[in-house]
Amino acid sequence: MIALRSDLKVLLAAQPVDFRKSVHTLSALVSEALRANPYCGDIFVFRSKRMNRMKLLAWDGSGMVLVTKWLHQGRFTWPPIRDGVVHLSATQLAMLLDGLEWTRVSPKPVKQPAIVG
Repeated sequence: MIALRSDLKVLLAAQPVDFRKSVHTLSALVSEALRANPYCGDIFVFRSKRMNRMKLLAWDGSGMVLVTKWLHQGRFTWPPIRDGVVHLSATQLAMLLDGLEWTRVSPKPVKQPAIVG
């Protein structure tokens, strides 16, 4: 299962993909187009041309997980189409999955407690 932990790395493919692509083809796309290791535990997000569907690809330690979600009404909020990849925080991914506006949320740096002693 995919766990949304705070140190999770989420990479969003900026170009839409053909949604007939399988797990194997998307894994190859991660390696070749995104220049990342599909088995590293990061989450890779792919979008459809209509912007109302997404696929998530992740390695959970024992196998590849492929999740598909589509909205019955409306569209997901996506960045402009361009080459490359967009990095998201776990919070931004959760908002994206809920169909919410995530582009205004920026990850806040975590303050480390001062060591007294």
